Amino acid sequence: MKRVTANVYTETEWRGCNPSYVVTSDGVLVVDTPQLPTKAVAMRQEVEARGPIRYVVNTEHHVDHIFGNYWFRGAGQVVHHQGVADNFMVPTPDLDPFAYALEAIPTDDPEAADIIPDRDTYYKDPNGGDIVFTGDLTLNLGSHTFHLIHTPGHTPGQLAVHVPQERVVFTGDTIFSECQTWLMTSDVDQWFGALDRIGELDVEHVVPGHGPVTDLAYLQVQREVLQTWVDAVADAVARGWSREETIERVNFAERYPVDVGQGYMMSHIQTLNAASLYDKLTAR
Repeated sequence: MKRVTANVYTETEWRGCNPSYVVTSDGVLVVDTPQLPTKAVAMRQEVEARGPIRYVVNTEHHVDHIFGNYWFRGAGQVVHHQGVADNFMVPTPDLDPFAYALEAIPTDDPEAADIIPDRDTYYKDPNGGDIVFTGDLTLNLGSHTFHLIHTPGHTPGQLAVHVPQERVVFTGDTIFSECQTWLMTSDVDQWFGALDRIGELDVEHVVPGHGPVTDLAYLQVQREVLQTWVDAVADAVARGWSREETIERVNFAERYPVDVGQGYMMSHIQTLNAASLYDKLTAR
């Protein structure tokens, strides 16, 4: 995994989120776990070579940030915002998270076939939250302080993890750096507020949920991406376009590539983003 500062490591080139960790004088804190099982196993081995895992913090409930928790069982306490705990690997009418996670195995992690449990075994202990909180939470580990900041918008339980000693913040999917942003069922107004809150931090390095490590200047880029989507769909509604017309005509595929391993989902992202915003704007 790539070194960001003296004690901070992340991986930006695996399919899924950017799993990361911070080494302290009293063990290691992990931020998000890999979606791909063999990567989760490899990451755990790398982390434990640097010290015992004390905490695993998931910044949101989407599969690419949490599926790897299964392979971190027994490694420290899992920390979740209530919004993550409420939705952790919960099937919905729109998405079966277990089945969705397995879609990536044949193409991106075929060697994982032998270490993936069946559904019933997995759900006996998917390694959900041991510590569940609302609002914000501060953890102290060795000489490091970790401020877990509730930054809802992309998801209700979204977290940013601020490590002042390293001048680093892990934003989860509040930031999609140089790749397509997934709006999904997000609350864009809250998302703008999350960007404001992160922008107040004294940090040098911003570790996003997806894409390369960046800095605070990228918050404005992310804001502009969100505003562009909102303005385009609002204009479509004002013009009287139907939902289907809006999905067909509002498209920002040319702006950024899709993150690693998901290039085939470009059309799906455009459709999902336009449809989600159309539904929200017309419901007001």
